[in-house]
Amino acid sequence: MGRLQGKIALITGASGGLGFAMAKLFASEGAHVFMSDLDAAGVEASAAAIREAGGAADAMRADVTSQADVDAMIAGVKRGNDRLHIIVNNAGNLLRADFRHMEDSDWENVLNPHLWGVIRVTRAALPLLQAAGAAGGASVVNLSSIMATQHARQLSAYSTAKAAVAGLSRSLAVELAPYGIRVNYMCPGFIPTPLTTRYTGNPYLSKALLAQMPMRRFGTPEEVAKVALFLASDDSAYTTGEGIMVDGGMSLNLA
Repeated sequence: MGRLQGKIALITGASGGLGFAMAKLFASEGAHVFMSDLDAAGVEASAAAIREAGGAADAMRADVTSQADVDAMIAGVKRGNDRLHIIVNNAGNLLRADFRHMEDSDWENVLNPHLWGVIRVTRAALPLLQAAGAAGGASVVNLSSIMATQHARQLSAYSTAKAAVAGLSRSLAVELAPYGIRVNYMCPGFIPTPLTTRYTGNPYLSKALLAQMPMRRFGTPEEVAKVALFLASDDSAYTTGEGIMVDGGMSLNLA
């Protein structure tokens, strides 16, 4: 307990799924968590649940595809805080579509939140991150995916976006290290969340997926959150530019 005591954290896409799991764990470890999501009612309910459990959490409605929304979100964090220690760029969506029939708008619909969302949020928060970095360190944790390296039909846009997030994370790790800011990324596999129900909730698809996993089970949002906690905390103080697979060994293709 207390691994994030006194830290200010911002988590996007935090109304449910992985984002909510990370927010709950961070708050239980002492962080004041700012939670953003497109779903205003959902993220407020999630923040209220954390507060009821004794944690510190604020909710805000923000669309990471909108620079104005991102600026307002960072301004909300800045009120009362002169630094931001942790960002988890988690907001995103999932589009299944055949490449042959995808229009520019389809690609933009996926690349905008996943890639440009990371860029917008990190860029807007940079002064606050630098202040935290100068005072002891800051950490950015970006959500990539197993699909950055393992591919499936009709997920070309999602795979492209997540591979770009991994590359961006490594580049930012080099650029921001002089300011005391670490940048790492995680690559979750198939974790049961509202985003993956099509796969994990389908008995035929889930059986095929589990057959490819050496651990023969799906992970949980809480297990992903624990990896995020490691990357956000001082436990990983000498780690930057790294990507951690959280996939039950699926990316090893050993099954």
